[in-house]
Amino acid sequence: MSSGGQKPPANRMTLQTFKARYGGAKKGHGLLKKKRDALKTKFQALLKDIVDTKLLVGSGLKDASFAFAKAQWANAGDDITSTVLERAKRPAVTCRLIGDNVAGVSIPVFKMTYDATKDSSAQNLGVAHGGAVINACKDQYLKAITNLVRLASLQTAFKTLDEEIKMTSRRVNALEYVLIPRIEEIIQYITQEMDEQAREEFFRVKKVVEKKKAKIEKEKLLEALEAAQGGRPKSGAGSPQAIDAPSMLDSKKDSDLVF
Repeated sequence: MSSGGQKPPANRMTLQTFKARYGGAKKGHGLLKKKRDALKTKFQALLKDIVDTKLLVGSGLKDASFAFAKAQWANAGDDITSTVLERAKRPAVTCRLIGDNVAGVSIPVFKMTYDATKDSSAQNLGVAHGGAVINACKDQYLKAITNLVRLASLQTAFKTLDEEIKMTSRRVNALEYVLIPRIEEIIQYITQEMDEQAREEFFRVKKVVEKKKAKIEKEKLLEALEAAQGGRPKSGAGSPQAIDAPSMLDSKKDSDLVF
């Protein structure tokens, strides 16, 4: 439908154009529904993973805090935080951002990498006493950080999918309840107008044929009348009178003949 609520011209070209639009809208509606269903399936799976990962993060941080307390106790009660910070020159744990494709949607994923060679400065920490406990504390914190990075990746993907599902649902609803019914209404209007034009054309042709038939019959009747009048003599002042002559084939005897 054109702007201002005006109806398009009712002809075959316009009908074909809107039928093509209708087919494209139906195809796009089906594809968007499939995309929305795939995103919802991934969304539900992410929700379950987030719940499980949150539980792992909670238990991992609790175990890491307990291991840190044991490491401080093993180090004669001294705080090892300042020592660890002094020896940390390069980051051993790095995180980079990559993209994952789900039904045509790019989802950010955090990828954590651990380089043990950059963590060599803390290997000789607690050589005198408590070294094994400190290494166990480091392993616990590494597991906790791994779960934290995974949780951050899942929550970011969860939020991205949520926004994409809302946008896709708006598109599906717009196609299903606004655009497709409007195109169907226009196609129905054009079809009705073309049927009305066809009926008017049929009625016009029928009237023309009837008038032609009446004209032909009238002409034939006039010709027949003229032909009938042409076979009889016409009486009038200027017309010669017919002579009543006797017939040669008559067997009656003429009185003027003497023999």
